[in-house]
Amino acid sequence: MGFTKKYFGQVAEIAAKLDLAAIERLADGLATVRAREGRLFVLGVGGSAANASHAVNDFRKLCDVEAYAPTDNVSELTARTNDEGWAGVFAAWLKTSRANDKDALLVLSVGGGDRERNVSPNLIEALDEAGKRGLAIFGIVGRDGGYTAKVAHAVVKIPVVDPGLVTPHSEAFQAVVWHCLVSHPKLMVNRTKW
Repeated sequence: MGFTKKYFGQVAEIAAKLDLAAIERLADGLATVRAREGRLFVLGVGGSAANASHAVNDFRKLCDVEAYAPTDNVSELTARTNDEGWAGVFAAWLKTSRANDKDALLVLSVGGGDRERNVSPNLIEALDEAGKRGLAIFGIVGRDGGYTAKVAHAVVKIPVVDPGLVTPHSEAFQAVVWHCLVSHPKLMVNRTKW
C-alpha cells in the first residue's frame, strides 16, 4: 500500500493547495461568456483532449454554455493535420468558427505549451489566434502553466507535489476543477440526475 497511500496523500495535498480564488475568477469569467451568449472552445491534447470532450458535455448540459472541443471532430482534426500540419489545427478551427470577442478559450494542459521547446505548438498558435480575436482566455494547467499562464485572463495551476506524477495529477485535477465549475451556483442551471 506504499504507493497508493503516497498517491492519495498527494491528492489531498494538491486539493489543499489549490488557488480557490483563481477558480472563482474562472467561474466569473465563464458566467460572463454565457451572459453575452458567447461560445466556449475547450482545447486539450492527449488525456487532456479526453477531458476537453467531457468538459464540453458538462458545460453544455449543466450550464447552458455553447461549448465545443475541436478534438471531438476526428475527421477535421486529422485532415487539417495531414494537409496543413499539427501546429495550426486549433487556430484554424477558431478561424473557421469565426471566434470573436464574445467567445472564450479554455485550455486544459499539463504544461500549458512552451514555444522555445516546441511543446504543444497547436495550443500556442490557438492562444495567439484567440488573443488576436479578443477571446477571453482561461486555463487549467499543471507545472508553471507555460504559455497558457502567460496569456490567460484566468488560470488555475495544479500544484506540483511530485515531479514524477505531474501528468496524472494535472489531468485528474483538470476534472476536479471543471466539475467544481459546472456545479458552481454562478454557472449551473440544470441539475445532475444524481
